[in-house]
Amino acid sequence: MKVGFIGTGSMGSLLIDAFLSSGALEPCDVLASNRSPNRLLQLQQHHPGISIGSNRETAQGSDIVFICVKPLEFKTLTDEIASSLRSEQIVVSITSPVMLYHLESTLPSKIAKVIPSITHRVKSGTSLCIFGSRLNKKDRLLLQRLLSFIGVPLEIQEKHTRIASDFSSCGPAFISYFIERWIEAAVEATGIDQELITRLAGEMLLGTGKLLTQGELTPQELQERVAVRGGITAEALGHLRTSLEGVFERLILTTHDKYDEDVEKLNALFGCHDIVQAPLDR
Repeated sequence: MKVGFIGTGSMGSLLIDAFLSSGALEPCDVLASNRSPNRLLQLQQHHPGISIGSNRETAQGSDIVFICVKPLEFKTLTDEIASSLRSEQIVVSITSPVMLYHLESTLPSKIAKVIPSITHRVKSGTSLCIFGSRLNKKDRLLLQRLLSFIGVPLEIQEKHTRIASDFSSCGPAFISYFIERWIEAAVEATGIDQELITRLAGEMLLGTGKLLTQGELTPQELQERVAVRGGITAEALGHLRTSLEGVFERLILTTHDKYDEDVEKLNALFGCHDIVQAPLDR
């Protein structure tokens, strides 16, 4: 099976690295294209054996094609590669505001959307899977099996793409910002070694994730187990609840507003003027 990657920026190259290091693919299975020849040559030097070429060559020679470019670059790219694609191929967008109807109205292939995560770098996290109408059960299983090498594939409804991405894809940045500020405060207040406290924070996050996914604990139950009434943790949690009032609601509104804006721009580019997105309940 040949798997192509059009766009080898941060996420495209991460996916290639993850698939190869996990054993899901061999270098001879991978085709790649990028508008920067130097980036392609660097990628080929890092992974000897992969094939590099033009966007059309990558599209034509692949059984599965991952499109890893920015949202507003999609229309130009789909116009370029449409004639090189066949109906039996699977085209996968990794860009959340690019809707299934954008690609199904433009390309002859089977269409899916997969939202990956930086956590795939360590073979962890979830890949959000949204399948188009042309994919059959065998196609879905093929994609899910490929993605299972680098994380946990999880099928979702397309209308939940943005909120699910907030957790699976944006979440590592949000959580790492919280941890960064906490570490800075700890170092300044106590003088503890920053490398040590960063290691403690990372191990804590790893263990907490396992408790939520494998330990049969909900977030609330976990808090109740740790925060003894009248204790240090309970008092600090009370401070957090007060200080973070409204923060997460504003976070969700911010990501959804940007998402809606991008979808509207894409609708205009793809000529889908009559399609209206369901608004976020507010």
